[in-house]
Amino acid sequence: MSTQTTHAAGRRSHGKGRTPARGRRWAVALLLIVGLGAVLAAAVLPTLKDAARELTLPLHHEDIIRQQAREKNLPADLIAGVIYAESKFSDQTSHAGARGLMQITPATAHAIATRTGGSAFQESDLSDPEVNIRYGTWYLRNLMDRYDGDIVYTLAAYNAGQGNVEKWVAAAKADGGRLTVSSIPFAETREYIQRVLDARADYRAHYAKALGL
Repeated sequence: MSTQTTHAAGRRSHGKGRTPARGRRWAVALLLIVGLGAVLAAAVLPTLKDAARELTLPLHHEDIIRQQAREKNLPADLIAGVIYAESKFSDQTSHAGARGLMQITPATAHAIATRTGGSAFQESDLSDPEVNIRYGTWYLRNLMDRYDGDIVYTLAAYNAGQGNVEKWVAAAKADGGRLTVSSIPFAETREYIQRVLDARADYRAHYAKALGL
């Protein structure tokens, strides 16, 4: 065999020897990339989940909600559920003139202010989360007392007014029954009650610590 042939064979032999080493380096690099990806995913995914939840199930002013829940002896998750159903925690005014997080009408707010000694109350105060939640929870507590703690009656009255609920209750009694969600004539009110109850369950499941539950 010639020297040239021997050198060529040697080069081929060296090339074959390098292939497993190169493969191992690629394997190590791939494992490092996969590991880094897993670390980043572990760090980022919780943040993404929190951001998504903030969009679909927002919660703000939880300190005020906890305070008013204690003062009014109301479940904090119920308060959060009502706020979600009313405004999704966004300060707004409805076409009927209801304002703020708990969508309180000026007439109702003035009546609450009179009964609670809020002599300095102004309608613009309903944009203040603390005032709005304080008045809204006062009204919820008042309705709960009026209807002996019945959540369905309370939420129906919060949405459709006490006058309508009194008529529905009377009609149900006349038929020998009791007012239920399914027997409420207003579709909007039936949907509202279910929306509050669903949101209440979600807030209890996802924000128990924040709400002091």
